[in-house]
Amino acid sequence: MSHFTILAAPLEHQLSEKNSDFLTFLQPVQNRDEAMHWVEQYRNRYRYASHVCWAFVIGNTRQPEAQAFSDDGEPSGTAGRPMLHVLTERELGNSLAVVVRYFGGVKLGAGGLVRAYSAAVSQAASLAELSTISPQTELSIQLGFADESKVRQLLCEHQGELLNSDYSHLVTLTIRLPQNAEAVFCQQLSNLTAGSAVIDGHD
Repeated sequence: MSHFTILAAPLEHQLSEKNSDFLTFLQPVQNRDEAMHWVEQYRNRYRYASHVCWAFVIGNTRQPEAQAFSDDGEPSGTAGRPMLHVLTERELGNSLAVVVRYFGGVKLGAGGLVRAYSAAVSQAASLAELSTISPQTELSIQLGFADESKVRQLLCEHQGELLNSDYSHLVTLTIRLPQNAEAVFCQQLSNLTAGSAVIDGHD
């Protein structure tokens, strides 16, 4: 899996459309439970609003671990789905978008609602701060004492991290390194130790 971006910080934005106010909140979330917790928080805070619509996506937006949305009483497909589409297109992984609407007395129609909810999240997304995530993998390596210093050096060359070391009749190193470096690291490790190193966690 390649690098992907996630929402790094909360954000608020306001849009007005034909007397209706659309308050947009972008909130970083790690999982569905956290997202739903925040949805309830906003529902309680804005209990007198006409609608509290939401959408969230967890993980890489191109291969999401979880995603969901709600129109909260708006015509089906006019709020939550367009909001989710913006999160996906803007690659805002690990994000929850909540749009609170106060109805201003002028009906927008289905097309107008889609445009308004899309614009509300899109304008907020354009101001969002993102972080880049590099998927990591953890491996456990058993090797002889004579090879330890060489393997530690190899780990540094691949921007890896030593998580734990255990010493008995062999050395066991628990490491973490970028997922895209795993195959090359394991091949070089095998060459370095003449095939004697045993790797757990590698396919």
